[in-house]
Amino acid sequence: MSYETAVASMFALGHELAQTPSHKFDLAHMRVLLAALGHPERTFPSVLIAGTNGKGSTAATLASILQASGLKTALYTSPHLARINERIRINGEPIEDDAFARLHGGVDRISEKLIEQGGLPWHPSFFEMMTAIAFLDFSREHVDIAVLEVGMGGRLDATNVVEPLVSVITDISLDHQKFLGNTVAEIAREKAGIIRPGGIVVTLPQQPEANDVIGNAILGLDARGVSAVQYVPPISPASTEYRVASSENKTCPAQPCYRYPLRALGKQIVVETPLVGRHQLRNIALAIAAAEELAKQGLGKNAQPGISPESIEHGIRRVRWPGRFQVLPPHEGWPEIVFDVAHNPAGAWALRSALSEQYGDGPFIFIFGAMRDKAISEMAEILFPLAERVIATRPENPRSALPEEIQQAGSRTGTEIEAIAEVSAALQNARALAGSTTAVVVTGSIYLVGEAMRILGVTI
Repeated sequence: MSYETAVASMFALGHELAQTPSHKFDLAHMRVLLAALGHPERTFPSVLIAGTNGKGSTAATLASILQASGLKTALYTSPHLARINERIRINGEPIEDDAFARLHGGVDRISEKLIEQGGLPWHPSFFEMMTAIAFLDFSREHVDIAVLEVGMGGRLDATNVVEPLVSVITDISLDHQKFLGNTVAEIAREKAGIIRPGGIVVTLPQQPEANDVIGNAILGLDARGVSAVQYVPPISPASTEYRVASSENKTCPAQPCYRYPLRALGKQIVVETPLVGRHQLRNIALAIAAAEELAKQGLGKNAQPGISPESIEHGIRRVRWPGRFQVLPPHEGWPEIVFDVAHNPAGAWALRSALSEQYGDGPFIFIFGAMRDKAISEMAEILFPLAERVIATRPENPRSALPEEIQQAGSRTGTEIEAIAEVSAALQNARALAGSTTAVVVTGSIYLVGEAMRILGVTI
């Protein structure tokens, strides 16, 4: 089977969120599939990360720290910006096309055989297939540790078949209510499903409803809760103490950075991160706390240099997580462009805060596209008032909202909203409208950000 055929076969299964909850959420079926594959998920230690926002950034940061510690580190995330391979990485490198096709073919054949024999009632979902392929790849590559981002929820997510050394729960807010519940407390119960009896869970204080659920789950399971509060630097909305302009640093010369001191593993270090936005300070803190817990368990004791203050410092500095407040400087007639995958109201607030911090009052032109099942009206009310004009567009995804639907959803904001269906045309229109002092912000969906970055030739 060719790579192209394998990818087409995956997408033919339908998007993971387009399937029925019963098809998506059934760990018994995932365990049947993994048993037939020889239980690859049992051959490597792992960290499992759940949450509504920030779990990808936390996972990428932790994986970078562990790689800098000399560990062969796997990273599994979702969704992807441009290519499906991005979801499965080892030491920062995505799985090769041939390996993906080969592993997909094996999982697909086993799946069909299980269906014929009555072991499975239907074919595994898109996400179940991806997760099984990732586990096989990590097993066959003999990774030292795998950092796994939960796809959605936690309790019944396909990734939750592992027995993690550490569980991490990032910030929780409303999203995917169709599947997870209509309140923060209901959603938090699903996220807390990754906590193990007697296990370790790293988290931060957040909304009271989420705190109550997580705290009760920790107590009920006799787990050990670890707060990452000590690693969050004090920072006020107006503070410039921690910001480093792009011209002043070498870590991320194309965009601003944060730089601040803190203590990790008993030693003073300097955190310098290219992940911009005050919300990222919380994600980095979670990654540091998780790395410390892994060090206490002896992970990396035989590696060079091992998990150390220096490897934490170096790992944070080297992290790459494209499309998260990523700034493309002006070039070849293009204005400055900010890419950010704010796909829900909490993400929209984080983007609004970061824009205010980095650009003040603007001016901005927004290119906005979102999936139809998202809270478009609420995101519009948060973001659109910042813009001189919004260009509503539609990324190449069957779940995308029509530009006219975005216009209607954002009509109460009073911002001028123009509908341009093609993303490439939306970019060209923004380029023509933007002056030398106007930044273009591409946001609303990871699929829009990925498509825009491909069109503009931005490395992902």
